[in-house]
Amino acid sequence: MAETSIEWTDATWNPVAGCTVLTAGCTNCYAMRMAARLDAMGQPKYKGLTRKSGGRSVWTGKVRLDHKSIDVPKSWSKPRKVFVNSMSDLFHTDVPPDFIARVWATMKATPRHTYQILTKRPDRMAAILSQPEFEILPNVWLGASVEDGRVLSRLDDIRKVPAAIRFVSLEPLIGSVAAGDLTDIDWAIVGGESGPRARPMNPEWVSEIEAMCRKSGTAFFFKQWGGKNKKAAGRMLNGRTYDEMPSAHSFS
Repeated sequence: MAETSIEWTDATWNPVAGCTVLTAGCTNCYAMRMAARLDAMGQPKYKGLTRKSGGRSVWTGKVRLDHKSIDVPKSWSKPRKVFVNSMSDLFHTDVPPDFIARVWATMKATPRHTYQILTKRPDRMAAILSQPEFEILPNVWLGASVEDGRVLSRLDDIRKVPAAIRFVSLEPLIGSVAAGDLTDIDWAIVGGESGPRARPMNPEWVSEIEAMCRKSGTAFFFKQWGGKNKKAAGRMLNGRTYDEMPSAHSFS
């Protein structure tokens, strides 16, 4: 486990490491920089997962399953919100369903924790989790990353996922998503890109999303403005912070 400064969670758990650049939201992924740093520090889990390209570290496309970490959350006695695979995507095409099932078993065995799983592949998430061996777990929130209007189909895909809580991460928000629909999405996280190559976020895009959330009854969480110095930019919107969280609801 790693304690984290991510505003909407408490800790990270990475049973998978490594990923593939998929769409524009991946261009400046913080996890690529972090994986390269961990590799340079001699951590074998991250060895060879990135390469240098254009002066930056990018995924090689190699994915590594960390079987030793599967049971780690069972040792945490204090209840936590846990971001699953901050350094990868559990529903990457190279992560087999039987490994996902082992992750599922651990989450089922630790109902004291709340698990938050984000994917850029909600179509695969829906296909796998619709299988009878995967039950809906009340302590597991399932979400999709949507960075701009070119990937709005992910909203439709995440709606197909059997889940207690469905959410969307609109981060890095690099374009308007006003043409999307947040119906049946319980929670929306909004944030600008951060880091040395951060792309700007238009405040109008944020206002559009807040209005969408009010219309659909979606909890609105504004994470950050981002930029090269995200701490300086802060996370105030219209003179206040927005830390709304989803409410548990009944499901079949």
